[in-house]
Amino acid sequence: MRRAIRFTVNGRPVEVDAEPGRLLLWVLRSDLGLTGTKYGCGERECGACTVLVDGRPVFSCRQRVGSVEGREVMTAEGVASPDGTLHPVQEALVEHGGLQCGFCTPGMVMRAVGFLRRNPDPTREDIARGMETNLCRCGTYNRIVDAVEQAARQLRAQEDRP
Repeated sequence: MRRAIRFTVNGRPVEVDAEPGRLLLWVLRSDLGLTGTKYGCGERECGACTVLVDGRPVFSCRQRVGSVEGREVMTAEGVASPDGTLHPVQEALVEHGGLQCGFCTPGMVMRAVGFLRRNPDPTREDIARGMETNLCRCGTYNRIVDAVEQAARQLRAQEDRP
């Protein structure tokens, strides 16, 4: 049964008329036009659909929209600053060539942003483990780890500034 479901997406309150069991992925893509979130496998295996819910990475291909009612959802479209300045994770992925075809990139960005919020000073092993749920078909894993490592340093340096 359809009903109004309210939540926040990328800092903006939204209301969608949907069945609570509908997948968040399709609400984001089809109803809200946020196509940065990708459909990959539909089975929580590839991570292309990763978004943040209350700051934690989730697979939107298996998350029901009713479960995010009243919560904060961030998609790849909400990571950069409102003025268009890229997030340090995005900058580092570009700088290190951590993206090729770009299909996995939005999910990788979301996973990395959520990971660094929980672990701001990770080791390379921590990063590899933290990112292992997201697959890159182009095989740029080492460059992705390098990028996340650089982003962590940059975020720590920003926090240290007065």
